Amino acid sequence: MTPAEPGVGSRATRLVPSALSARLHGEVPHRDAARAFQLARRAFLAGERIEMGPLAAELGVDRTSLFRWVGNRDALLAEVLWSLAQASLDHAEEQATGEGAERVVDVLGRFADGLVTAPYFRDFLAREPQRALRLMTTGESEIQRRYVAAVEELLATHAPEAGRPALPRHDLAYLIVRISETFSYADLIAGEEPSAERARAAFALVLGA
Repeated sequence: MTPAEPGVGSRATRLVPSALSARLHGEVPHRDAARAFQLARRAFLAGERIEMGPLAAELGVDRTSLFRWVGNRDALLAEVLWSLAQASLDHAEEQATGEGAERVVDVLGRFADGLVTAPYFRDFLAREPQRALRLMTTGESEIQRRYVAAVEELLATHAPEAGRPALPRHDLAYLIVRISETFSYADLIAGEEPSAERARAAFALVLGA
């Protein structure tokens, strides 16, 4: 995933806001929450484990204040992870070529490659595999909901007829996200090697590209 600055006005953040994203990107951003988020994001990119106690100490506040600003550790981790995922998706869309379904496949393939190759992200998966899967691949996951919304928007923009009439667009987006998860986290799910190439091939098959 591309470690760029998070997109404040990202489509999926607007479409599927979390409590923390509303604090960070609302009309009047919460400055203390933003400071905590930026420090946590910087630590994550450096390959460090985000811990609430040390983070509160670095901010010069108690843990109670930090939890009030950003929620619990999972909420903060999820927001950091999504900010990086959104930056990577935006970058992939800027770099993608082709038209229609082929363009969607290229965007998603580039994004999958980032998931497979980003060292700080793979370090996190190795360090906290069960938490990573829970935060990113379950039905209650803020990240998965936003990823589905982003793919749904991508389909609406570039391939509006994809999957029709067999699948509603939301269901197709969910299927694509599950394919992405399967190949990007194959080492955690099935003990196999993650593969952006296989993910790209599966995207192309599903979208008929």
